[in-house]
Amino acid sequence: MHVVVNAAISIDGKLSTRRREQIAISGERDFERVGELRADSDAILVGIGTVLADDPHLVIDESHRKRRQNQGIPPTPHRIIIDSRARTPTDAEVLDDEAPTYIIVSESAPTSRQADLEVEGANVIVAGRERVSMPAAISALADSGIDSVMVEGGGEIIFSLFDADLVDELSVYVGSLLIGGRDAPTLADGDGFVDDPTRLQLTSVRQIDDGVLLQYDVEATTSTYDSIDWDE
Repeated sequence: MHVVVNAAISIDGKLSTRRREQIAISGERDFERVGELRADSDAILVGIGTVLADDPHLVIDESHRKRRQNQGIPPTPHRIIIDSRARTPTDAEVLDDEAPTYIIVSESAPTSRQADLEVEGANVIVAGRERVSMPAAISALADSGIDSVMVEGGGEIIFSLFDADLVDELSVYVGSLLIGGRDAPTLADGDGFVDDPTRLQLTSVRQIDDGVLLQYDVEATTSTYDSIDWDE
């Protein structure tokens, strides 16, 4: 399983405001890049916090669907929601019929809620006891035939994936705005690393619109600084 984390943050590392309201951080050119990244993935993954805050659709546009069909692969990536207690609303955008949707829950999720989501067409997978176990979730998705996942957040999910050593690549768009707020979500929330922070290898730096795209390889062990593409 190849896992790519993609996020847009402010220059102080925030994903959104302290009210957790969606805010435009990048522009059209970066939206196009994200669209390509989505279309190149087998599945798009977000956490329940993102679903409750933004009600995302997590689909790709028609041109990308046609390209996927021409390549002989399903026209739309699968949609994956990490939702320990099965709180996904039954009328959420991700439960329409435009793409298959997997909802990963824990054993603590009420069985009645799991049944409600299955009635709405979701494929419910149980992975973990009190909270979703990310290694178990990724393993189950791989068993379902999913080979590549694009992770769009939020910060708790991103931290959990890094904490479990499940991330292969990280792409971060840093927009030219300051959000602030000690309670505003960051790129990686959760408990945080204390003694052994995750170290990444910078592989590419590129200016897009009024921000900078930073790309990292999580598995690299030697410097690739000389090959960085400084695109101004």
